[in-house]
Amino acid sequence: MTETSPLDARRLTALRRVIAAVPSPDGRWIAACVERLDEAGGAYAADLWRVPLDGAAPWALTRGDWRDEQPCFRADGALGFLSDRPVGEAKGAGHKRRQVWLMPAGGGEPGPLTDEPLGVSGFAFARKADVLVVKAPMRPGVALEKQREVDDDRRERGPSALRYTRGPVRHWDHWLTATFDHLVAFDGQGQQRRDLTPEAGPSARMLSFDLSDDGRLVALTDEAHNLADRLSDRALHVIEVRTGARRLIAQGPRTTYESPRLSPDGGRVAAVKHVRSEARMGRPVLCVIPVEGGPELPIAGDWDRWPSLCGWSEDGRDLIVTADDAGLVPVFKVDTLLGDVTRITAAGSGGSHSDVVTIPGHHRLVGLRSRFIHPPEPFVVDLIEDARPSLVASLSGFSEEEGRAIAQIESRAVTSTRGQSCQSFLLQPARSKPGDRHPALIWIHGGPMGQWADAWHWRWNPLVAVEHGFVVSMPNPTGSTGFGQQTIEGIWGNTWGEQCYDDVMAVADDLQGLEFVDKNRMGAMGGSFGGYMTNWIGVNTDRFKALVTHASIYDMAAFHGVTDAPPWWVLMMGGLTPWDNPAEFCRHSPHRLIQRWKTPALIIHGERDFRVPVGEALALFEALQAHDVPSELLIFPDENHWILKPRNIVAWYEAVMDFMLTHLG
Repeated sequence: MTETSPLDARRLTALRRVIAAVPSPDGRWIAACVERLDEAGGAYAADLWRVPLDGAAPWALTRGDWRDEQPCFRADGALGFLSDRPVGEAKGAGHKRRQVWLMPAGGGEPGPLTDEPLGVSGFAFARKADVLVVKAPMRPGVALEKQREVDDDRRERGPSALRYTRGPVRHWDHWLTATFDHLVAFDGQGQQRRDLTPEAGPSARMLSFDLSDDGRLVALTDEAHNLADRLSDRALHVIEVRTGARRLIAQGPRTTYESPRLSPDGGRVAAVKHVRSEARMGRPVLCVIPVEGGPELPIAGDWDRWPSLCGWSEDGRDLIVTADDAGLVPVFKVDTLLGDVTRITAAGSGGSHSDVVTIPGHHRLVGLRSRFIHPPEPFVVDLIEDARPSLVASLSGFSEEEGRAIAQIESRAVTSTRGQSCQSFLLQPARSKPGDRHPALIWIHGGPMGQWADAWHWRWNPLVAVEHGFVVSMPNPTGSTGFGQQTIEGIWGNTWGEQCYDDVMAVADDLQGLEFVDKNRMGAMGGSFGGYMTNWIGVNTDRFKALVTHASIYDMAAFHGVTDAPPWWVLMMGGLTPWDNPAEFCRHSPHRLIQRWKTPALIIHGERDFRVPVGEALALFEALQAHDVPSELLIFPDENHWILKPRNIVAWYEAVMDFMLTHLG
């Protein structure tokens, strides 16, 4: 493969994927986690790379058939990471159990630091103390020394029966089983094991935690079932690592606290708070809570964006966050004393940023940055207003220059019904000649609370379609984040087929009027909510020549009882259920109007998708077949809501491009 090879599905899956980047304690280099195709080409392995910040060439620190990921430095500079490398005899039942491994600060071969019976799912070293805390699943009522034996026996010989008294009973792509996460503390050498949550139960299934710099405290969230709406509240606790003493510091009815981050001095916890209701989606807000007790302090409560909390500045005054913002994902700092929000990454730099942390001893940040024209790469930026982010390595094997040679990118805005403004991104082949008229695709994002950003997409990469000669439009209609809470609320409460549909049609009108677009050769496609909207398009207009609908909702009432989160679906529908008012509940359900659907359609689904179960695809396919609509069904028995395995990714892209080229030319 050469640097100028076309970006088809096979090359896309062969690119390296940077999924994490963390700075060393001395601030001189970054440890990056990079996925790559294994030798058989059927799965992704993961290696750790050393990326110097002085401009020197990066190099791989690990290599093998396993996954080395989640890098985290110990206070002395040794590099810890999770790996599914075999540890001793921990290969029971033929499945891999991840453990914490450690690479010495001076180099050398890594060795295992933990041997938790059922593995480790997350961990953290204290930045300035000899403390390690891990998140590890356990079977309740089973002695520590018997955990692995009992788990292996259950996996190999059963019984496989699972019994529930209330929901949820499954999540995303798996049934919820009788293992619960525990927080376990060690010293920095993996010794002196102490279970900090010995009574952990169902509330610990989704816990998230943070460890203070001095190793004294852990802040964590756990869940409590709320009978009012049958959803989980998440409260905020702190645990003293030395004694295991635990105290509640924040909770509320129908309230969740997410992403706890302890301040550098360990005296405060920052979190993202959200209060839910049937009446409105509501906006997540930043808050800070004193560890020793005291009132919760809302931070920048009038900032009309959804913050994603990354951490604190080194002086403990500012919170470092990212947020969707008009099709970009910039980095911001939020002053915890004044509430001022300052944009760090300059508006003109574009792009999307994530996993941002401070570089120790430096007034700089490091994280991951991507654009439509290049995959995620490690970047640094000065912690000042309107700074220019700078990539420090190109680990993926695909350069920004190559992306620019494929697509010209433009941000457009149109006015929809009711005066609603809708932003979209337009990508057209960079090699177009005057007079060329291209077939066009409208790609509709999922969520519906989400946005198309100037970011690299592994699953829905528009450059692949542009390489095939398509113009691609990526709209951010009503419901999209990054355009204010009023835009988001427009999708709440059984309104899916209203303003959002009008916005997409307004973008289609604009697209058809462009001189380089063949208005008679347009297709539409989307996944999850975008798949629903594609189905709604199918029963409301025949202006498109082909539709691709992935992991989509077809029958809203049937979907209600089989998704993994029915109570959340009720909330999103404004409190409606199918048995309260069937006609009202299904007024935007595509199955009601299936007789109108005339457009050829490709229906794609993963059989292990519990968010939108595969029955939706089967029902839609049967309905289209029965009504003589040209239709195809593409099923992935081993995939969930997303298509993740390399060869399946190739099959997905090739099927979509083949279908669109067949019907659009």
